[in-house]
Amino acid sequence: MDFNHFLSSYLPDPSYGGTRLYRDMVEQAVQAEKCGYRGVSIPEHHLINILLVPSPLQLAVKIASATSRIELVTSIAVLPIRDMRIFAGEVVQADMLCERRLVLGVGRGAFAYEVGRLGTPLEETKKKFEESLAVLEALLTKEEVSWNGDYYTFDPITVMPRPERVIPLMLAVMAPEGIYHTARKGYHVQTTPLQASHTVLLEQVNAFRCGKIESGKNNRLALQRGIYLARDAADARAKLELASTYYQRFDNVYSGPGIVDNGCIRPLPRKQTVEELGRSLIICETNEMIDRLAAYSEAGIDEVIVTSNFGQEQSETLDMMARFSSDVMPHLSGVRQKSVA
Repeated sequence: MDFNHFLSSYLPDPSYGGTRLYRDMVEQAVQAEKCGYRGVSIPEHHLINILLVPSPLQLAVKIASATSRIELVTSIAVLPIRDMRIFAGEVVQADMLCERRLVLGVGRGAFAYEVGRLGTPLEETKKKFEESLAVLEALLTKEEVSWNGDYYTFDPITVMPRPERVIPLMLAVMAPEGIYHTARKGYHVQTTPLQASHTVLLEQVNAFRCGKIESGKNNRLALQRGIYLARDAADARAKLELASTYYQRFDNVYSGPGIVDNGCIRPLPRKQTVEELGRSLIICETNEMIDRLAAYSEAGIDEVIVTSNFGQEQSETLDMMARFSSDVMPHLSGVRQKSVA
């Protein structure tokens, strides 16, 4: 089982500033490479102060200039808010500038507040995503493409420059049925149970496994989870409380009313208690961490995307990554696999 560090890009205090925020993300990516992570995942969100990366490809190129080995995974690039004729060329250019380390994770978007204000109501994103994905794949694999669909109509065009390899594509899906059908088509899959139970996680993993068997392909499953290796019980409690506040904001725009004040998501009360959240997230000390992640390996997860930025100091995050690398990863990481292809 491999590990990937998620660059959460969380800005609870806007006065911290975007320059420091992105400097922190690049520093975490460098630390991830130093510590032996397989890659880093780069989110995309707009107009809000969580997962704040308006251009994941741009950040991927910056990180590529500071690293030499790790994969650079978009997690996820939101297709319905883009024009695929432009985006396809941006993907090709980014892959070249990233020295062929780019893994293109794509999805439909998750926050109604965000996609609605960018011109695509959430209820339309599924249909638009499906056509956008088909257009994108055609533009990346065929030299000349024309289209006549519900969202795209254009005469023959050729994206330039042409790709120099097949760019790995990974789809973000959460519902087990959707995971099954996506894996069955041979796609790599990103998923997450968010703060749900281990049972939900196993349903997602089993759906992928069934689809992969039917596909007959060597596609991979990357599963994102809130994980923080605590120094002691007090540290675990402090990080869990930070995580709870983070999810007060996340839930507001994911499943709640979408109340945002000047770009800052308002934290709203949650039904899930801190203790219940702690049974879902993996915020604990070393021995418990190894035991709980061993269940992920046994379930057949190829890669765990480690989300550990809950608003703590940057120095704490970097230290945690080093301890996770030395104290946890050796117990769970097998022979390093080749890059996604």
